[in-house]
Amino acid sequence: MTITEEHTRTYGYDDLPALMSRMTGDEKHGPAATSTLDVLWVLYDRVLRVDPGRVDDPERDRFLLSKGHGPMAYYAVLAAKGFLPAAWLPGFGAYDSPLGHHPDRLLVPGAEIGSGSLGHGLPIAVGTALGLRAQGLDEPRVWTLIGDAELDEGSNHEAIAFAGPAGLDRLHTVVVDNSSASHARPGGIAARFEAAGWSALTVDGRDHEALYGAFTAPHPGRPHVVVARVEPKNA
Repeated sequence: MTITEEHTRTYGYDDLPALMSRMTGDEKHGPAATSTLDVLWVLYDRVLRVDPGRVDDPERDRFLLSKGHGPMAYYAVLAAKGFLPAAWLPGFGAYDSPLGHHPDRLLVPGAEIGSGSLGHGLPIAVGTALGLRAQGLDEPRVWTLIGDAELDEGSNHEAIAFAGPAGLDRLHTVVVDNSSASHARPGGIAARFEAAGWSALTVDGRDHEALYGAFTAPHPGRPHVVVARVEPKNA
């Protein structure tokens, strides 16, 4: 496991709750944030090929936070990894803070998209994967994190239906399932993706080794989805 040094302070996974606790105020969407914490940490700590020194590198992996209405865990992980100063965290949501209730890609170092409106991240990720393919950039991977409730949005189903037949094997999606969706899907979330030609795995969203294994599983010729199950939103 790697850690990032910010001046003389180092941060690891155990520091994330304390970093998140610095962010106070209204509209925190606490359950939305905490449901993503372990997924975000494993991605940034062990999987994503991006760091503060290469946020504009064409060969970097792209991570798109679609579940942007609860960004506290995202900000905490970015701070822990040195993308932004931890000193910014207490200003979360303030009028003069770069850390808004929805991430702004022009203000938050390392953020690829402005997000928070449900249903946008996966379609944008599909477009990003197509754009990289058109440029001949075959190494960068595209990751997007969505919530299970976002699958109530039709735009996601169009993206799912397109990406499989298009063979977008550099596209990866993580669905954090905290049982907040309004509409159940026959066979479960993974079955919806598999029906469209995706590779799909379902794991415990708090188990770091299970997440890492699912994130790095081979899926030649197909996009890949990991359904990360966590405790229900109101548990």
